[in-house]
Amino acid sequence: MPKTLEFLFDFGSPATYLAHKAMPGLIQRTGAHVEYVPMLLGGVFKATGNASPAQVPAKGAWMNRDLARWAARRGTVFNRNPFFPINTLHLMRGAAGLKDDPRFMAYVDAVFDAMWLDPKNLGDPAEMVPVLARAGVSVDAFRELTARDDVKDRLKTGTEAAVARGAFGAPTFFVGDEMFFGQDRLDFIEEALAA
Repeated sequence: MPKTLEFLFDFGSPATYLAHKAMPGLIQRTGAHVEYVPMLLGGVFKATGNASPAQVPAKGAWMNRDLARWAARRGTVFNRNPFFPINTLHLMRGAAGLKDDPRFMAYVDAVFDAMWLDPKNLGDPAEMVPVLARAGVSVDAFRELTARDDVKDRLKTGTEAAVARGAFGAPTFFVGDEMFFGQDRLDFIEEALAA
């Protein structure tokens, strides 16, 4: 029986985008089932006292260079989003609300691509229209979904559960109870899936 890899994510993390783009190859090599788990990175940072690398000038400059190196190594198109940082609350509520919907992965792909492949200002509702259309979600349905209390609670609960398990940033992965942090830990994750 294939092992499950839990992939805790927020669209606002460029490192998470690189990990997302590496998932098809990892799945092909390992046969693992990947379960995407939405969490709100801002909530994780607040709960853990962590901060975005963008808020630490030296770390942010280093990370920009390192992300470009990793993207080149993997052959992944990666473009800095000129509108970054973008408040991802509505995007992550959308992910939480669509989690059990057949359109979930189409939504995940569309939003990640609009953040880091062909960057858009996803804080602008007009920019969301073609992104949602690619995922097969109407603007009105998205607005209603992200306003629902059960969807808000699902994202909040998922974020709190991530912190309780030890998450402090994104991407965070779990193979069973073993936690891995960062898109540069995929080799270790593959070893854990093979064990």
